Amino acid sequence: MKNEFKELIVHGGNKFVLKNAKTNNTGDYHKKQGKDDLAKAKIEMSDLQEKLYADDSSSILILFQAMDAAGKDSAIEHVMSGLNPQGCQVFSFKTPSALEYDHDFLWRHYRALPERGRIGIHNRSHYENVLVCKVHPEYILNEHIPGYANVSDINKKFWSQRYESIRNFEKHLIANGTVILKFFLNVSQEEQKDRFLDRIDDPTKNWKFSSGDLKERALWGKYMDAYEEAINETATKDSPWHIIPADKKWYARLAISEIITDKLKSLNLKFPTLGDAEEAKLDESKTALLSE
Repeated sequence: MKNEFKELIVHGGNKFVLKNAKTNNTGDYHKKQGKDDLAKAKIEMSDLQEKLYADDSSSILILFQAMDAAGKDSAIEHVMSGLNPQGCQVFSFKTPSALEYDHDFLWRHYRALPERGRIGIHNRSHYENVLVCKVHPEYILNEHIPGYANVSDINKKFWSQRYESIRNFEKHLIANGTVILKFFLNVSQEEQKDRFLDRIDDPTKNWKFSSGDLKERALWGKYMDAYEEAINETATKDSPWHIIPADKKWYARLAISEIITDKLKSLNLKFPTLGDAEEAKLDESKTALLSE
């Protein structure tokens, strides 16, 4: 992996300052080269996915978090388009249902985890519980957690416990063979405005826009604080965050694909090999087929 992509990784330890992270960086690439390299990466990723499935020892969990219009959907569409759908699953998490509120906040995410050999993609994830819920703590009251009957009860201790739950959840998954890749698509407020206007002006994109998007945009500063704290609290050596410059969609897609491909390579995946007895049976089967 090129150094410019390695620099996007936050492992924890040193405090991460979100305002210092660039949103419009394109590294050493121009658009055509970036698209060409993305096409090559998708072919390589497809080959590695087949090995992942055959090896059957690890699973990949890819998490996408971002502000509205940052490009999560299009990143999933373009980066994952070369994968075999049989070995890949995508879940988009919206407002929890009544059934989901009747369980702990990780329950619905645990149910959506990929099996060994498969790639799971979560469009928004368990991090919504320390992002949108941090900005709107009144949502926590829907969980009916003992001791938290009012917003004033949701204090610093509550959030510390929730971050700890997330770290423990991810630690457990990693210990059992799940590789976690966490992507924050870092879009600027100016670029979000342009994309919202594009959705309003283009009739084919009107369905993507909601007036509620502007209400959340007005809380931009609170969301940035929530993201910064969540990243600092949950970035670890084994489960780092990847802060992707998202103002240029083509570069964001390239960076994501390079990071995923590099991680798959690091797993040293192999196709299963047969023992002597199985190889002898193959020879017998071949002889039988040729003699028909």
